[in-house]
Amino acid sequence: MSGLRIPLEGPDGSGTDRAISLLAPNASPMTLDGTNTWVIGEPGARAVLVVDPGPEDEGHLRRVAGHLAGRRVEAILLTHGHPDHSGGAKRFAEIVGSRVRALDPRHMLGDEGLADGDVVTAGDLELRVVGTPGHSFDSLCFWLPSDKAMLTGDTVLGRGTTVIAPDGDLADYLRSLDRLRASAEIMAAEALLPGHGPVLLEPIEALDGYISHRRERLDQIRRAQQEGARTPREIVEVVYAGLAEELWPAAEMSVRAQLAYLERP
Repeated sequence: MSGLRIPLEGPDGSGTDRAISLLAPNASPMTLDGTNTWVIGEPGARAVLVVDPGPEDEGHLRRVAGHLAGRRVEAILLTHGHPDHSGGAKRFAEIVGSRVRALDPRHMLGDEGLADGDVVTAGDLELRVVGTPGHSFDSLCFWLPSDKAMLTGDTVLGRGTTVIAPDGDLADYLRSLDRLRASAEIMAAEALLPGHGPVLLEPIEALDGYISHRRERLDQIRRAQQEGARTPREIVEVVYAGLAEELWPAAEMSVRAQLAYLERP
């Protein structure tokens, strides 16, 4: 890919010829460096798309609006409805005079949603919607064919692995990873643009790592159960023994999702 922007200091300002990340100031153990807000448009074009405005942080939303330099926001798109991605969407829509499109109608502003297979345009630019439920029930990815890049929201992160949230499902997530892996190969993807963390320049390697990690975790949970662990906390203490305790609640969330998966007939 000819136009990758990968600043050494972190995700802020990274991206491709047509997509640039503006980092929200909400860093945490769960959000890594913060939420990546993506501004997407053809070089020099007057219309852009904005993906995941991030939390309701006025300074961040104003910064994103300032970066537009007078360009029109054709639509604000959400990879999913979790507040670190969607919390500022309606306020940002007010600032720039646009609409919010999402799979979950609760997060829409306007009468257009998003669904797998949709094509969203801004001038000559196309962004294709890929349904990837699992992290949450409403998770979407966006394929940017001009740059051979996939925006992955929380489905694939720039560092670490994704938690299966209470509104998600591990079986769906595994299917979504398989779909992304197949798509990355068929479409010769050159980058994954995540919702948190840095750009990933080896999409197939990253997706293979995600898939194998999930299978390994399931095997570890089976072994922990065989050794006597019963509750999610007991399993976390065995399987995630090296994890900082502040992250144990998130690990328990993932364990519950994995147990539900393993208990299915």
